[in-house]
Amino acid sequence: MNRRDWLRSCGMGFGGLALADMLGRAVAADEASAGGVLGGFHHPPRAKRVIYLFQSGGPSQLDLFDHKPLLARLDGEQLPAAVRGGQRLTGMSGNQSSIPLAASPYRFARHGASGAEISELLPWTARIADRLCIVRTMFTESINHGPGVTFMQSGGQIPGRPSIGAWLDYGLGSASDDLPSFVVLLTKNKQGQPLMSHLWGAGFLPTQHQAVRFRSGGDPVLAINNPPGVSVESRRQVLDGLRELHEHQLASTPDAEIAARIANYELAFRMQASVPEVTNLAAEPAHVLDLYGPDVRDPGTFAANCLLARRLAERGVRFIQLYHQDWDHHGGLKKGLASECRQTDQPAAALVQDLAMRGMLDDTLVVWGGEFGRTNYCQGLYKPGQDFGRDHHPRCFTIWMAGGGVKPGITHGTTDDYGYNIVDGGVHVHDFHATMLHLLGIDHERLTYKFQGRRYRLTDVHGKVVKEILA
Repeated sequence: MNRRDWLRSCGMGFGGLALADMLGRAVAADEASAGGVLGGFHHPPRAKRVIYLFQSGGPSQLDLFDHKPLLARLDGEQLPAAVRGGQRLTGMSGNQSSIPLAASPYRFARHGASGAEISELLPWTARIADRLCIVRTMFTESINHGPGVTFMQSGGQIPGRPSIGAWLDYGLGSASDDLPSFVVLLTKNKQGQPLMSHLWGAGFLPTQHQAVRFRSGGDPVLAINNPPGVSVESRRQVLDGLRELHEHQLASTPDAEIAARIANYELAFRMQASVPEVTNLAAEPAHVLDLYGPDVRDPGTFAANCLLARRLAERGVRFIQLYHQDWDHHGGLKKGLASECRQTDQPAAALVQDLAMRGMLDDTLVVWGGEFGRTNYCQGLYKPGQDFGRDHHPRCFTIWMAGGGVKPGITHGTTDDYGYNIVDGGVHVHDFHATMLHLLGIDHERLTYKFQGRRYRLTDVHGKVVKEILA
């Protein structure tokens, strides 16, 4: 067979490949313009929306939620090799000749009818103890911040996969006509590990599913207002012209990104009216502002973002992600941890209370937690009674959840007396994601997207619903 005969005989094969690619892109374009691909829920949802209070840096569970009296008795003694079990440590403490156990400098007490043990650093959170589902046995495969935060936000340690909110928007679509279904808020003027846009990106999904980040200063969204001399009518005419051009291009090139661009332009136009209204916290009554604490009147603080999150939730935003940095206390833990708790404790508790007072907590899932925990030993030199730091610890850490179909007033899972290993009730990151999707009415194994020949999902090829924490 010569080259010409071979090409002629394979022509239908090449044509089929091209047709399959075009049809695939056409389906993707339809998904981008039609809203959620699921067309409904896999089962009745318990939560309509999620407010995720992400504490970037790794809050110390041993000083906040997981009380270990044994550490006080063994303060300064070496971590037993049998407890460590050969676990690799970070480069920051892996070469220490001494690994001394460090007791928490804070008092713990039991709170509420549930008897939840909570540190003195969190007096406001302690007041809502009976509304919380505290999970002490989260664990992850990541021991450093970049992969750890990415894993918690996207189900993969390497950037490039869709974030949780993007998966929800892709699967369920938006519940609001005038606001995005996925909004991100960052506490202003914070130090710590950098937060990159891939954490709230769409990954390989159409770009319309990525989050819209609201800023704390100036316009909440860049270019939300028309330039001087440009009227709403003229802006509408420009967008109509752009839409006509994009639809003409889409007819000949069925690309999901073109459909996404049309949808994004239209949403941006509607947001010109909705965003200024939702971000106007001055419209809230004084007693509500007081509930969140004095920082709430300063835009961009964690308190202001918590109140804004509630306002966004009221208006149909499905996934609201707050990021608060500077929980990475390798040194100066006593000062640093107290500072972060002062900034976040009252607002986080107020958010739960506010949602409950409005009848929204039952169908709003509130999540608080970071990417991993902290070690039970001191990083560097340790002198009992003096300030110290803790290294990263992926084997067990604590998050809490409230509302949205989780059991209130429970503490799930048990860690060992050293606070180093899980004894029972372990919850992997994929289990956490599977449970979150379940509460939102989604079977995590059935929300998939085909990319580069493989069907991906938020939980990769793992994950199980943690039924023990479901109400």
